Amino acid sequence: MFLYRAIRRAGLPVAVLAATVAMAASAQSPTDPILVENGAVVIRKSDFDSEVGRLPPDIRPGFVNSERRVNELLRRMLLERTLAAQARAEKLDQSPTNALRLAAEIDKLYAQLKVAQIEEAAAAEFDARRAAWEARAREIYTVDRRKYETPEQVQASHILFETRTRSRDEAKRLADEARAKIVAGADFNQLARELSEDRSAKNNDGRLSWFSRSDMDAAFANAAFSLKTPGEVSQPVLSSFGWHLIRLDGRRAAAPRPFDEVRDQILGELKQKHVDEAREAAITKLRNDPTIRANREAIDALVIRTDPEIVRRAQQQATPAAPR
Repeated sequence: MFLYRAIRRAGLPVAVLAATVAMAASAQSPTDPILVENGAVVIRKSDFDSEVGRLPPDIRPGFVNSERRVNELLRRMLLERTLAAQARAEKLDQSPTNALRLAAEIDKLYAQLKVAQIEEAAAAEFDARRAAWEARAREIYTVDRRKYETPEQVQASHILFETRTRSRDEAKRLADEARAKIVAGADFNQLARELSEDRSAKNNDGRLSWFSRSDMDAAFANAAFSLKTPGEVSQPVLSSFGWHLIRLDGRRAAAPRPFDEVRDQILGELKQKHVDEAREAAITKLRNDPTIRANREAIDALVIRTDPEIVRRAQQQATPAAPR
């Protein structure tokens, strides 16, 4: 079923779909199965894994947890590789312009591979000297313990009146009315369940887990941390989501974290810095290569220079005269 969906989304006819599935079923490999194919290209699991490995690091984790993302990636791979196969068959790479462009793209890929090699070597060097780097991490921790402490946190409940579906003034009026009810004795969490437009309030009665300032919208965090006594309710607070009423439920002071708890974090920072420095050192060496020779006359000829006086006159002529 998955294979049918992937190929149909690629826009292939039903007849080709049936033939494709039949071919795929007959050519499967236990270690590297065919995921999708057509008459021109075959995409195996190893191709898919390689493509996922090239995704940006921030979206790579959990990417394959979504069937939609997996299907969209396979569809894109199938279309791109089919177009590439057609281009090869038509020998589009043999025109002088395309050949130069292809060579430039290959050079870019080689450059990326070389940079990756430099970074991998630096990372391996770091790992080989982990004991020495761990001693350095302990020094950093000792000198600046506050950097690695758990920040001050508060626990709060809130009621939200969105400004997305109503005017800001109307949302503020509703917040004022709700606060008046709380001051008169109404239960805050009961009102949150009934009135709050934060959808999670139906399940948690508006209660939020412990959070630090950086975890929340700045206006919301500033208001929550300004409350002094558990049970204190804020005036209506405008955030990027709407107007909030916030009740302080608890407060935790900043607390130191033991070295064993932050060791990996510090080592990760040191490792990234070591890799970055190795990469920059290699690039700087290439930039300062004493064998570089520049044909300044030919380079200067690339620059199209204009006479400032000619530009000024052209601008004057293009500006309409002021009415008299």
